[in-house]
Amino acid sequence: MTTRSMIRTAAVSAAAIALPVSLGLLAPAAHADDSKPFGPACSSVPKEGAGSLDGMAKDPVATAASNNPELSTLVTAVKKAGLVDTLNNAKNITVFAPSNDAFEKIPKADLDKVLADKDQLTKILTYHVVGEKAAPSQLEMGSFKTLEGGELTTKGSDESFKVNDMANVVCGNVQTANATVYIIDSVLMPPK
Repeated sequence: MTTRSMIRTAAVSAAAIALPVSLGLLAPAAHADDSKPFGPACSSVPKEGAGSLDGMAKDPVATAASNNPELSTLVTAVKKAGLVDTLNNAKNITVFAPSNDAFEKIPKADLDKVLADKDQLTKILTYHVVGEKAAPSQLEMGSFKTLEGGELTTKGSDESFKVNDMANVVCGNVQTANATVYIIDSVLMPPK
């Protein structure tokens, strides 16, 4: 083999490796993008205005949630518990926010009873809040201490995550001025 053919072979080999690498074909499996919202329910978020993803990013979390029609039951609960200022003034938190559909899974009599018991309501709501901003990549096998004092766990990959093995993240990585929000399809109950 001549020097010229060895150089040509090396160049072809380098190109054969460089092309797939530059296209990401040899990269590890994709993980959730920590920079953008994801999930099937994100399509139901308003496209513009204060309740849109861009609009929510400008307001603190309780205010942002109040502008999102998918979170109206949660907002009612937060107001009844007196947590609006607490959530709006918190820094760098994560909220696992039950959607209206999540609250509809609870029998009306049970939900009314909890909404009337401020202590119990506060305990349940603060169990949905973590005192740090959690990126999607942290949810793959996560364990987080909540403001209520208990632990919640997350697992999954790509854009499919579960919280406490029961609630699905249906619209995740929604940014507000002071929080990262993961909208979930079930209400979480703190450990007794």
